[in-house]
Amino acid sequence: MDCFWPRAVLYEMNVRQLTPEGTLRAAAAKLPFLKDLGVDAVWLMPIYPIGEAGRKGSLGSYYSIRDYCAVNPEMGTMADFDAFVAEAHRLGLKVLLDWVANHTARDARWIDEAPASWYERDASGEPAVPWDWSDTAKLNYADRDVWRAQGDAMEFWITQHAVDGFRCDMAMLVPVDFWNEVSRRLRRTKPDLFMLAEAEERNLFEEGAFDACYAWEMHHLMNDVARQRVRVTALRDYIYADRGRYPDSAMRLAFTSNHDENSWNGSEFARLGDAREIMAVFTFVVPRGLPLIYTGQEIGYDHSFAFFDRDPIPSYASNAFTEFYRRLTALRHGNPALAAGERGGAMVEIRNNAEDCLMTFVRETGGNRVVAVMNLSPYAIHADYYTGIYAGMYTDAMTGEPFGLRGRVEEDMAPWSYRILTR
Repeated sequence: MDCFWPRAVLYEMNVRQLTPEGTLRAAAAKLPFLKDLGVDAVWLMPIYPIGEAGRKGSLGSYYSIRDYCAVNPEMGTMADFDAFVAEAHRLGLKVLLDWVANHTARDARWIDEAPASWYERDASGEPAVPWDWSDTAKLNYADRDVWRAQGDAMEFWITQHAVDGFRCDMAMLVPVDFWNEVSRRLRRTKPDLFMLAEAEERNLFEEGAFDACYAWEMHHLMNDVARQRVRVTALRDYIYADRGRYPDSAMRLAFTSNHDENSWNGSEFARLGDAREIMAVFTFVVPRGLPLIYTGQEIGYDHSFAFFDRDPIPSYASNAFTEFYRRLTALRHGNPALAAGERGGAMVEIRNNAEDCLMTFVRETGGNRVVAVMNLSPYAIHADYYTGIYAGMYTDAMTGEPFGLRGRVEEDMAPWSYRILTR
């Protein structure tokens, strides 16, 4: 793994909702904005043709795929996709495709063109429906030809359309041996391939199939801390427990929103309330973290997108939320201590007088140091802690102003307030 991904900031692009047009061509016009924001890689939600059988809503689910090797005509053409990738690469951005290996649409090409054994079957002989996803058909990974066909389709996008990697939907529903095999195959063609799993099972990393996985458990704890269902001690315990779960190189996707959370559980404004800002900061400083920005967050759009219909952002312009995320991406890029995986600094806690509310910690590597002081609670706290060897002059990452960190600190901290210091 080169140094690009441990220092990266990801952006999940919901093409359907990002622009009034809902097309790849219109989305490509947003790439300079994202580059200026500090984004390093764009993960596109599925851009493939969507099934019509059992279609949900007016446009259907991105995740009900008719053809793995084509572009949804509602979004444009393959030439539009290639132009999108070319523009991203011109700007220095990587492009990830969303890969849905567990199932297809119920009227996918493979239903008619492939052997019946490519699908799991119900008692009536029809392709089985996974979970309650009634617009999809479950692929049968007992048939090795499915493995080959999936690998062929993924390789198509790498070799012919220059994609840089894949975000793999519900990766735990597919045999890990498949991921190990297909990853080895694809890396022979593209050694710098990036693989992100929407799962957090430990075996996803045993043979190097994935570079990163979701931090779902941490995300749910962040929501719970924001609502005071648990205290920050639960989040601290998670970080320590997570240290030994994965190889040192493994990265964890850290987020306050994504397409699932936004559409089904509410925007970060609804779920996190007044904790929204500090939790976003937390995703940029937490150990192992690979931070994600979801469509609309970069302009503070407080809305739950319709999942199966057009529901575009009504207006799009730089504002205070944009500047907030620009500060966070600069923090990430300017401080090697915050890198994910083994390249970043471990978390060293500074003990404080209110550890059920406050997190005070340091991450440090190669002469770079970041100090985080975070009141992860809805209470005003009189903080009291000793910084010891970490006392000295710093820069406040969010204001750019110099800040002297005393040996002993006593200060009143407002609810959900924080200070991130760098040197």
